Order: sequence, then C-alpha cells, then structure tokens
Amino acid sequence: MIDQFMHWFAAMHTVLFESLVLPLLSGLGMLAYMEDAFDFTEWFLIGALEMAFLALVIVPLERYFPAERRGPGGVGDRLSIDLTYTLLHRLGGFSILVFAVLQPLVFDLKQIMRDGGLPTLELDAALGLAYSPIWAALLYVLILDFVDYWIHRAQHRWDWWWALHAIHHSQRRMTLWTDNRNHLLDDLLRDAILAFVALLIGVAPSQFVGIVVFTRIWQSLQHANLGLPFPAAIGRLLVSPAFHRLHHGVTVGHQGDHRGLNFAVLFPVWDMLFRTADWSGDRRFAAHQALQATGIEDQSRGVDYGSGFWSQQWIGLRNLVQSVLGMSKGVSSG
Repeated sequence: MIDQFMHWFAAMHTVLFESLVLPLLSGLGMLAYMEDAFDFTEWFLIGALEMAFLALVIVPLERYFPAERRGPGGVGDRLSIDLTYTLLHRLGGFSILVFAVLQPLVFDLKQIMRDGGLPTLELDAALGLAYSPIWAALLYVLILDFVDYWIHRAQHRWDWWWALHAIHHSQRRMTLWTDNRNHLLDDLLRDAILAFVALLIGVAPSQFVGIVVFTRIWQSLQHANLGLPFPAAIGRLLVSPAFHRLHHGVTVGHQGDHRGLNFAVLFPVWDMLFRTADWSGDRRFAAHQALQATGIEDQSRGVDYGSGFWSQQWIGLRNLVQSVLGMSKGVSSG
C-alpha cells in the first residue's frame, strides 16, 4: 500500500511539475532553477496533502467534538490569521527548505571532521540500523524530539526568545491552525537547530521529510479545539490536546519556576523526566470540567501582540530588540 501511494505521489509530482511549473519557468527565463523548482514542487505537494488531511479529518472532529464553544476573542484571535501562517509554512516547505540549505554546509563540516581524524555521528551505521529504516527513523524522532523539548524550554526561559515565541501563545481561541502561528524568526531558529542536529547525526532527506510531516500533523492535532479525552495509555505516550492546552493556559503556560509546563512536542516522557509535566488538563477533559482559558496573562492588561500577520511580525521584532537592549543595559550597568 505504501509503495502504491509513493508511486501515485511521484506521478502527481511529475504531472504538476511538467504541466505547470516547467512552462512557468520557461516563460520567465528561469530554467536554470529547474532542479530547485522540482524539489520545491514536491514540498508544495506534500504540504497540500497535509492541508487536505487536516481539513478532511481534524476539522470535522473539532466541529462535532469541540473542547469549547467559541468564546470571546480579540481581532488578533481570528482564524484567518492562523490559516495564513499554516498555508505559508505547509505549502512553502519552511522546515524542509532550511534542511536543504544547511545540507551542503553540514556535509562540508563532516568532511573537515573526517580530514582531521574526528568521528562523525552517523548513528544508524554506528548502531547497526542502516538496514532497519523503521528503527532508525524511530531513533531519529526520539533524538529530535528531545532537542525540540529543550528548544521549547529556551523559548520560554530566555526573554529575547520569548519576545518572538509569545506570538504563538497570543491566540486565545485555539484550533488546529494555531500550531503554525509563529514569528518567522522564531521558526527559523527552531528549524535551523533541528535541521543541523538531523544532518549531524545522519538523517537522510527522505527520513527528515517523513519526521517533519508526522510532527506537524501531530502538533496540529494537539492544538485542535478537540474535547475528546485520550486514553491514559496514549496520553502518556503522545502529547494530547488536553496536555498541550494547559501549556497555553493563562497564568499556567508561561508562569512558575520553569516558565511554564508541558513543553514536550511529541513525547510527554521528557516532561515527566524533567518534572515539567502537569496532567490536570487531561483530568478536566475527562470530567468535562471548565477548561483553562488560553493566551498570555498580560493580554488582560491590554498588552497587544498584533491584530494581523504583519503587525504580529513587527511586534515580535520590536519586543526582541527591546529585550536585547535591556539585556545590554543590564550588563553595562552591572
């Protein structure tokens, strides 16, 4: 079945490229970029299939099993804003593009390491998993998710990074589309770190694409306005909407000694190991109790995080600069 799907996908990719993209490149005199355009067409098609899956599967689940009815929200909470972000990231192949850009740089770095007699981190070969693609992929998913957990902790711990990441938390009416509401620089930093680690440990491009697709779909699910409680066994294995909603909770998601809780992206085990897990959201879902309001506490005091895509991008940059300047003043005055 998988082979049949891959054959169907390859055929659709070829048809799309030859019938639409190639004539466009020819008309613009840009045939020199044909190879790059071929790759981008593949990323676009993957993103389009993701969007179709989200619309056909998760949107109906939200409609028939909502966690909350649409409560009060500001202009900046509009669904259309989050949908804009999702289209940009999924159809634009944001994460995969960063991987492709970094690939030759990391390849050169590895060559320098080999020339210097230093070992490189080809984990599948080192652990004998080169001929076990499923186990190799699982290992890579675990490693990258562990890295992603600490990236997420840093996004909340470091003030300059929170200045960007706050845009994601500013949505007070969460849906599956909320996942991609991120400042572009925030996403670029995260994607660059993950792509660099992936390339360093030997993740192949096809493996990386598969990991990205699975991670993105699951992150959309965990942001969904979905009131179905996960069975305990699944909820302890994979991040559920209830578990992640608490991470977005007002007075919870960015408060306390850890600057928040429930940071895991895929596997809650990292939160359990590092004592940042809180399962009260799951208990609320199971008991059909009132849910934690989502957003950022200072929004109730009138702090504005933007009413549209460009205003959110501008406010994130402004807050970043103010945070960095504040840090510089603190260092100079100390």
